[in-house]
Amino acid sequence: MSELRLVELSAATIVAVNNMSLKPGQEQFLAPISYGIAATVINPQTSWQRVVLDGDEVVGFVSANFDPEAPQEHFKAVLWRINVDADDQGRGVGRFAVEKLLDEARERDVDRVNVIYEAGEGGPEAFFQRVGFTPVGETEYGEVIAEIRL
Repeated sequence: MSELRLVELSAATIVAVNNMSLKPGQEQFLAPISYGIAATVINPQTSWQRVVLDGDEVVGFVSANFDPEAPQEHFKAVLWRINVDADDQGRGVGRFAVEKLLDEARERDVDRVNVIYEAGEGGPEAFFQRVGFTPVGETEYGEVIAEIRL
């Protein structure tokens, strides 16, 4: 693995992000990547989307939102999605992306970052717990709300 780096989502990387693969069963826990990318268009002032590169290869994507005016606390700083290409999972790419997101949150003087996910076998819960998220509640739809306090 080369040195990982984070870059803004751009026309040069968007096709590679859309073509990232998932391991079997993971697709049930994720909306299509294009939904996450659309957030940049819908909320350009609050959306934070980055691509993880290993050398020149796209290996991951992270999408978050920072909106201090959000009506619900867990939406003020929220990790919307994190994708790591199937062939690159287990190499620290996801952890790297979360650490960079937390760095961004600290720069914005945010005291916590939340994530909302669907629990289930093969889902993202174990990953989120490994990188430090702690469950703190549930949405009205039964999804888990977890946070990292900074």
